[in-house]
Order: sequence, then C-alpha cells, then structure tokens
Amino acid sequence: MRLKFIEPLMPTLVEKPPEGEGWTHEVKFDGYRSQMAIDEDGTRIYTCNGHDWTAKYGDLVREAKRLGAESAIVDGEIVVLNDKGLSDFTALRRAITRRQHDLYFVAFDLLHLKLRERPVHHRYARAVTELYAQNT
Repeated sequence: MRLKFIEPLMPTLVEKPPEGEGWTHEVKFDGYRSQMAIDEDGTRIYTCNGHDWTAKYGDLVREAKRLGAESAIVDGEIVVLNDKGLSDFTALRRAITRRQHDLYFVAFDLLHLKLRERPVHHRYARAVTELYAQNT
C-alpha cells in the first residue's frame, strides 16, 4: 500500500513556553520541515506542504533503507549542522545541491502504524522500542 502525505501539526509561536504537565518541548532547528514516507514503493520525502522533494534528497533516501522499516511515515526536519552543532540554514541550502552528505534528517514524530491518535510520548516510546528491536 502506498502511503500518503499527512498534513503535519505546526507549532504555534508564543511569548513563553507553557508550564505544567502534559507538554512536550522540542529543540527548534533552522531547516526544512519534512516528512519521510517509506513503503513498498520506496522512500519519498515531502515538504511540509506536501510537495515531493525526493529528487533533492538522494543521500537521505538511500540512508532511509538502513532503518529496516517495512513502512513508516516520519515527521522531522532536514538540517545541516555547523561546527558548533547548531543548525545552519545557509549551509543547508548549499548542501542540497552540492554536499548532500552533510544533510541530517532529525526525526521528531512517527505518524504511521496507527499511532497518530495516541499521545506523543507513546509514539516516541514505540518508535524507540521498534528501532531497538530491529537493531538487536
């Protein structure tokens, strides 16, 4: 079955982070929000608006095979890190055409496997458990 793009949940800019239980905070990367779909037809990478940019990310598509997943939809950010480990948007734009080996896909949500309706910490736990099981 060919997996389809799922419109991602987008963050909301606020003056200060919310407090209390029930919130998960993530690092803000300066890159391209992307979605990786892996299925029997191969791997595709979409922009946050659903445009297929697979052809721009050949190295990442090849690396996705190493995940060992039969099928998955992973929400994340494509970034390039500078020498201090911070995302660098200018370097990202250059890397897409000239230095694809510098690209990283930073995954922050697993959308496939009928887990989307569960809380984010359940999806993280499931993703980590499955990746661990595949690599042991």
